[in-house]
Amino acid sequence: MSWTDERIEKLTKMWEGGATASQIADELGGVSRNAVIGKAHRLGLKARPSPVKPNEKEAAAPAPKAPKADALPRPAPAPRAAPPRPSAPAAAPAPAADGSTPPPAPMPRIVSVGPGGFLRQGPGDQQAPIPPAPPRRLVPAKPSPEMADKTSLLELNDRICRWPMGHPGEPDFHFCGEKVNPGFPYCVEHCGRAYQAQLPRGHRRPPPPLPFGGPRVR
Repeated sequence: MSWTDERIEKLTKMWEGGATASQIADELGGVSRNAVIGKAHRLGLKARPSPVKPNEKEAAAPAPKAPKADALPRPAPAPRAAPPRPSAPAAAPAPAADGSTPPPAPMPRIVSVGPGGFLRQGPGDQQAPIPPAPPRRLVPAKPSPEMADKTSLLELNDRICRWPMGHPGEPDFHFCGEKVNPGFPYCVEHCGRAYQAQLPRGHRRPPPPLPFGGPRVR
């Protein structure tokens, strides 16, 4: 419904006359109590105190009944703590017969247990580092009878021939060991086998034929 001038004027008169929002809503019809209150606030009408007085609120709420004195359990008296006794002063060490003061008693050793149950070391429990073992002297192994007077892989250098003799893996596999040809890694004899002169192009042998008659011609 819409707020006409007549309904607004009627709401204003009843509001200023002290009627409640519910009474105004019933009189106007078709509106709720909250709608009447909202329209009154939008019109700037003065707010009215609540019709329920604070004294009436206290009277409406029943006061809680106090329990009887006989029904309440009596608290037991708390035990009194004994006053702390003054600690006796530590007795000074008695001097020895010759007049010298004896050494103080050793203090108890405190051990801290870490996670996992291992004992933590204190500053006085740390041991001196273990000195390193002296270096072992390497003794060269005796050559096998098959390699006696033969050049092994460990004996190669730039001044001896590196031509292999035999097959790797055999017990007597070794290298030539003769004096090298200057500028080459092999001796004169083995240089003749490693470096062979190439024949002129016209004197070369033709390559062997390809298998299956050679490539196909498309």
